[in-house]
Amino acid sequence: MVKQFLKYSLLLFALIAITAVDNAPAHLKYVAQAGDGIYAIMRKYQLDQANCNLQYFFKINDLHNDDALQKNQVYQLPITVHTFDGKSIRSSVNTENLKLATAIQDYNDQMFKNGLKNEDFRKNKELWVPYSYTNCELKSIDKPVLTQGQFPIFGEKYADIDPIDNALKDHVFYIISGHGGPDPGAMATINGKEVSEDEYAYDICLRLARNLLEHGAIAYLIIRDPNDGIRDEPFLECDNDETCWKDEAIPLNQNQRLKQRAKAVNALYAEYKNQGKKQLCIPIHIDSRNEETRVDMFFYHHPKSTTGKAVAETLRKTIKDKYDYYNPWRGYNGDVSSRDLFMLRETHPTTVYLELGNIQNPKDQDRFTIVSNRQAIADWLTDGLLEVAN
Repeated sequence: MVKQFLKYSLLLFALIAITAVDNAPAHLKYVAQAGDGIYAIMRKYQLDQANCNLQYFFKINDLHNDDALQKNQVYQLPITVHTFDGKSIRSSVNTENLKLATAIQDYNDQMFKNGLKNEDFRKNKELWVPYSYTNCELKSIDKPVLTQGQFPIFGEKYADIDPIDNALKDHVFYIISGHGGPDPGAMATINGKEVSEDEYAYDICLRLARNLLEHGAIAYLIIRDPNDGIRDEPFLECDNDETCWKDEAIPLNQNQRLKQRAKAVNALYAEYKNQGKKQLCIPIHIDSRNEETRVDMFFYHHPKSTTGKAVAETLRKTIKDKYDYYNPWRGYNGDVSSRDLFMLRETHPTTVYLELGNIQNPKDQDRFTIVSNRQAIADWLTDGLLEVAN
């Protein structure tokens, strides 16, 4: 009798297990076209913000990081397809998390708006749920998931990140490159080529953010370009496709642009406020003055921010020490001062504002157009921020 009961129990368990597998949501399928790249598909389906989406794509398709997609091959995307029950998203995906349900609704509406879904989910009863929304380490679509692995935002050459240490594991950085979108910022002509502030500030911001990730930090690029990763070229082509976190078009009006950036930073700041994280916002710009005027890197903090002043002074000292070591004959005249700038006044985390030089001055131009110099700026700032953390 006992054997018969056990046999029946095992059979019932097997049937339940089979039913559970059969009812499990399937992954969305994608047929690769000529010229398709993995990172491009991640961006297309707005999956590039969380690194675990990319890693899961490799896993479910049995691919390696350096594999190329094959034309007409069917691939599984890190998106599960659920049936909308006509009542609510929460009951459809079996969650009580209202914020998650709202994010899923917004995602499906955006996919329909972008033409990737043929019908509204309310009509065809098909809900798409990105893998990162429910499975990533930090359980949030608004946060980086890993401090190692691949980050497509840095471009294919620099996407892989190997951690150095966890010196900045309790730190969150908001890196904001100046201008962007319809506003290129300061402009200059170098050897007959037109260059703009926003492109060089963004490249340095990418390099800085990548460095910070190597040390275990959480780093947000508030201004983002979908296809300009880190570029090892002296002259960076100007474009206007940058967006503000997350994927908002950048307005031309200066006040609206600054309010948009501060709002993005402050929303993220609120999420980390009670997590014991140390948060720092760093807007990075390039100045424009008379061609004869050479300008060393200098720093602003808000007049009432003693922490901002201390951070700025540590960064300045680090830059000065670097110049004293590598170019002792040169000297360094960058300073720290207070200003009541919008981004210093309206952002909630401690904020230090950087100006990297004069885009009109030929010697300062070398600081931006020579690739190794752009990397050196990022490296020196990283060293300064490591000193701040200590």
